Amino acid sequence: MKIEKVSKHIISWLKEYAENAKVNGFVVGVSGGIDSAVTSTLCASTGFPTLCVEMPIHQAESQVSRAKEHIAQLKERFDNVSDLKVDLTTTFENFKNVVPVVASSDLIALSLANTRARIRMTSLYYLAGIHNSLVIGTGNKVEDFGVGFYTKYGDGGVDISPIADLNKTDVFEISKILGVLDEIIKAKPTDGLWDDGRTDEDQIGATYKELEWAMQQKDLNKKLIDFKGREKEVFQILKKFNKQNLHKMNPIPIYKVPEILK
Repeated sequence: MKIEKVSKHIISWLKEYAENAKVNGFVVGVSGGIDSAVTSTLCASTGFPTLCVEMPIHQAESQVSRAKEHIAQLKERFDNVSDLKVDLTTTFENFKNVVPVVASSDLIALSLANTRARIRMTSLYYLAGIHNSLVIGTGNKVEDFGVGFYTKYGDGGVDISPIADLNKTDVFEISKILGVLDEIIKAKPTDGLWDDGRTDEDQIGATYKELEWAMQQKDLNKKLIDFKGREKEVFQILKKFNKQNLHKMNPIPIYKVPEILK
């Protein structure tokens, strides 16, 4: 991939989209991770007003500090960048206090993790609404179309996705061109939805590089029997996540009234 040219093309695409949509600018949730750092830098590079939003919910200090450092660096480089911190911890705790409690702790933990993402999505759309701006997605190709590693109507609830056709390795390469901080580039990817600080690799069971390989094999119509050892394990992980999360990637099913009943 011609990384530098792709980077410039994404910036042009963002700018053109905003002009055609007749919006004032962009709103980006900044987590301290590589994807949101690259996305917010691309948005800032358009010259359109770019609002970077921190939305901590019991966030690890390392994630908070990286997000702050990234935003501070962006504001030094771009006059069109502003920032806002919306601490949603109390909102999240209030939500937990008013919803029913069920027996399964695993289901509660997963549902609450997804709730964090959905509360953040609601906050971003509120801010986008009052600023006449677009909510920008920060998901990459592996997350969005490989394993479906995002929350439906959470971080998956966006207006446009500028890096959704880039593999994770592409995102890392673009980050170097864009001048993203080394601390962010070196940090282990995490969705930031769990109190124990688990990484994406911890949750998925494979690295992004391994998943990219598995996606390539899937595109070549390879089967599980074509592999053995670790390759077989990784291919199986991709197939499992892709199948169970396909409902996120496909349009929602719509009931069609049969002609005979009309």
